[in-house]
Amino acid sequence: MSERPNILLITTDQHRGDYLSIAGHPFVETPNIDSFINHGAYFPNAYSEIPSTTGARACMLRGRSSYYSGFRGYAAVEWNEMNSLADVLAKNGYHCINIGFRNLHPRRKLYGFHTVIPHDIREGVDDYMEWLRQMVGPNASEFGHGLNPNGWTARPWHLEERFHPVVWGVDKTLEMLRKRDPTRPFFVWLSFLRPHSPYDPPRSFWDMYIDRELPEPPIGDWAKKYAVSNPGLPINTWYGKFTPEQTYRMRAAYMAMISFIDSQIGRLLTALGRDLGVLDNTLVIFVSDHGDMMGDHNLHRKTYAFEGSARIPFLVKYPKDWNLPSGIFDHVVGLEDVMPTILEAAGIKPVAGITGRSVFGAIRGNSWRKYIHGEHSPHYSLQLGMHYLTDGHEKYIWFPATNEEMLFNLEKDRNELHNLAEDSEYKDRVRYWRSKLIEVLSKRGDGFSDGKKLIPKSEWWSPVVEEFLKK
Repeated sequence: MSERPNILLITTDQHRGDYLSIAGHPFVETPNIDSFINHGAYFPNAYSEIPSTTGARACMLRGRSSYYSGFRGYAAVEWNEMNSLADVLAKNGYHCINIGFRNLHPRRKLYGFHTVIPHDIREGVDDYMEWLRQMVGPNASEFGHGLNPNGWTARPWHLEERFHPVVWGVDKTLEMLRKRDPTRPFFVWLSFLRPHSPYDPPRSFWDMYIDRELPEPPIGDWAKKYAVSNPGLPINTWYGKFTPEQTYRMRAAYMAMISFIDSQIGRLLTALGRDLGVLDNTLVIFVSDHGDMMGDHNLHRKTYAFEGSARIPFLVKYPKDWNLPSGIFDHVVGLEDVMPTILEAAGIKPVAGITGRSVFGAIRGNSWRKYIHGEHSPHYSLQLGMHYLTDGHEKYIWFPATNEEMLFNLEKDRNELHNLAEDSEYKDRVRYWRSKLIEVLSKRGDGFSDGKKLIPKSEWWSPVVEEFLKK
């Protein structure tokens, strides 16, 4: 690590941690991402501290866990960019570029980056939309196929593949790297909006999956209350049981989109090596902000503690001359670990307020955290606001509005089919995890714990922690 590396942070939105071939998925093909472990690391027990976009990205860009990042859920608010990732890197000589989906607020605020080229699906803050109209015509639209940006319907992309925003993101990244300051190392955050809905892969990738014999979504013995049948469910519903055909198309398109993104990541890495000659000295991190339930347990979208929503992909590809162990590491990691990992790679000391840890410590075999905490304030309903703890082997979930607890054995039941909190033989394990959550929450001032017990909340609580937004 003598020479400061370039840094490429690639993120996807709403990408489940188990939808990678390296994660053991029986159908999804992600050969380019999988290959990171040949000279890098894969963390199968990676989780989003706030499984929705704005809070998750604050954790990632501030190096802080949920509460201390200023968020407990989804909130379109501004935060202080001082000592955030791009701000620190820029002050230490990096040329910082951000391309793609941000969902930061205000949407064109730089947050420490020198250049921002957003794809934020809003008029005036979407450079992709402007480009598409220039290329295709004044009436061209990303949503010309009729799909909803938060919906469950699916179909192939309606324009040529070269006009898809995934391709545009890679094209823009390569363009900006050709125009970068050659006297500085670069930090690029390339952020894909997909595989988040609309589920609209190009036809060639749709064809890879649409005729496969896909399994039905797992449905836990606790999930019957969400089995509300179509027709009549909203296009952007967060729960409900679709017809087998609807579920099949949704899941096939989602898998196809992930393979499409993987192929474009392969195109990007090839260009960085062959055309720009910078790949050998570039650290690449691939991660997502949260997952997508995809009908698991009759649930959809995100904000849940369940594996489909909270578990995320997390892989690191080393520069060529780095001599670190490679392979699969089962340490539990989170988005708060992205910033300290990058700072260590850049030779920069951690800044004030960081709660995350550099994953290079885990890779080297140093002591590591025993578990990670995640949460989400009420979003779809009061009853779904939650806190969770997991060590990658077990998961404990507490719902403050109902005081309900759930416990899952992830080693034997990664699909979370059976809630062990209802089994008398697991009372000790529930008590153990409850005590840990009491301890975690007692250090905060938001009333969930008094240090002796968990304190239920019978009304909505804010997704924002004003105190930490300003720090």
